[in-house]
Amino acid sequence: MEEQNMNNERNRLANTVIKNHMIWSMGAGFIPIPVADFLAIGAIQLDMVRQLCKVYNLKFKESEGKALVSALTSSGLAKIGARAVIKMIPGFGQIVGGVTLAVMSGASTYALGEVFKRHFEKGGTILDFDVERLKKMYDEKFEKGKEIARKIKAEKDVVETEDIKVVDDPVNQEDDLVSQLTGLAQLRDSGALSEEEYEIAKKKVLEE
Repeated sequence: MEEQNMNNERNRLANTVIKNHMIWSMGAGFIPIPVADFLAIGAIQLDMVRQLCKVYNLKFKESEGKALVSALTSSGLAKIGARAVIKMIPGFGQIVGGVTLAVMSGASTYALGEVFKRHFEKGGTILDFDVERLKKMYDEKFEKGKEIARKIKAEKDVVETEDIKVVDDPVNQEDDLVSQLTGLAQLRDSGALSEEEYEIAKKKVLEE
């Protein structure tokens, strides 16, 4: 009974880790610099693996973690990359491309998290991955992840629509600006953005 409770708690924590990082990676999909998107998403996904290792009391090795993330998400990144090109189109491309990229980024992070969770639940570690076998699971979870990401995006849109009068308030606009700049600074400090990329992104946010 105690072991079952422990497993349930681990599963709950793992699901929370995956959902949080999924949402963060969707936010990274709106960064107006295509290269920065990939850097930020990769950093978020690697941190997710690190946190899942903590949930399952496993040792995390960054070099192995990076290699596994890269190997497992290669197909998902190819899909994301094709859509990131849309963001190159001024105005329309940054809005439409950002929305699409956000969903794809969220789907990739969800799929990756589910693969690691399932592997760890079965007693596996970060050192004994069968990448080819688990890539099939990743591809399956990627499709489910897109549905979940779209629902998250739709729920966010509903909240923003209901709160549009609040958002229009100058004080709230200022708070939102501070939040965006703080997020960019955190990405820079974590290494996801270079100083140059940070300055470009900051300028874009201030202009908007």
